[in-house]
Amino acid sequence: MEKVILVRYGEIHLKGKNRWMFDDMLLENMQHALKDFDVKIERVSGRYLVRGYKESKEKQVIASLQNVAGLYSVSPAIEFLHDQQTLKNVALDLCKDCQGTFKVETNRADKTYALTSMEVSRDVGGFILAKNKNVKVDIHKPQTVLNIDIRENGKTYVFFDVYHCVGGLPVGSAGKGLLLLSGGIDSPVAGYMMAKRGVKLAALHFHSYPYTSLQAKEKVLQLAKVVAKYNGAMKVHIVSLTKIQEAIHEHCDPDFMITIMRRFMMRIAEYLCKKEGYQMIVTGESLGQVASQTIESMTVIGEVIKDVPLLKPLVAFDKVDTIEISKKIGAFDISIQPYEDCCTVFLPKTPVTRPKLAKTLREESRLDVDALMQEALQTLELIEI
Repeated sequence: MEKVILVRYGEIHLKGKNRWMFDDMLLENMQHALKDFDVKIERVSGRYLVRGYKESKEKQVIASLQNVAGLYSVSPAIEFLHDQQTLKNVALDLCKDCQGTFKVETNRADKTYALTSMEVSRDVGGFILAKNKNVKVDIHKPQTVLNIDIRENGKTYVFFDVYHCVGGLPVGSAGKGLLLLSGGIDSPVAGYMMAKRGVKLAALHFHSYPYTSLQAKEKVLQLAKVVAKYNGAMKVHIVSLTKIQEAIHEHCDPDFMITIMRRFMMRIAEYLCKKEGYQMIVTGESLGQVASQTIESMTVIGEVIKDVPLLKPLVAFDKVDTIEISKKIGAFDISIQPYEDCCTVFLPKTPVTRPKLAKTLREESRLDVDALMQEALQTLELIEI
């Protein structure tokens, strides 16, 4: 008999002949997440097992597993060889301090087991009722649920708690992406959503020092650490937009500042994608949220990208939806720190909300786009998170 952590995965079970690839990536990501703990991870049919950890570290191990994309839930459990009497004794011992209503739920993956799932639940539940006079059965809204998982490896697992994880697919299974990471609420959430779908992310941040502060840069690095909890080790590319913004401010219609500035951002992002092998650009844009996120603005801004897909996982999110996830992943309190990002510099009083491509190109023609691009890229700084 041994205390283990029972680990369940999500969408991987839907995969076909290439499932082994997802399994291998998930196992590698779990090993990375638990590298600071002396544990062994073992595959069993339909599950993983984490064993050998110190009891005092159990909560930390569980918390680390909860951040691994591709995992659905985890449970600390008692493991033992199939035996109905042993099962009843273990269940009774776990329930010795229980009071109020309870229910026994059984999952019988091993179809050779002598009893059906319902028979196991009935037998174990009846045994507990006979021995513990402080409980009664409620199958609809029980205060306590005792779970039994009978696996094909010849072992049974009994547990109370189910801790939910990120879900989705293992990071790395859906390619590599470049996240445009600002200091706001949206972009870290977009990064989390893409990591959850299996994308291994790097980040690109634009600053406008000295118009923006060094604290604003530090804030973004803190947000990158939040994303890295779910994404793993992460490169953060940092580029200065100061000269570009000054040139737009000097030579172009001020109402087009944001439109033209974001076109430069996309050009730089695509350049880095091609140079570093990132397969997509990811932004935190939500349709209609601000002037640069109307469909007309998105179309004109995205027009400069020629060879790399631009993905917007929050495009249909309400702000309250984004804030809820931001709080859940631990980014919100960082995001609302009052340090300006580059989008607040030279902010026009009436930014164009429905830009025409022809008008944008006329304004942009007043700039030496290639020279400004090269000057910005010379400021590139790389930080490893």
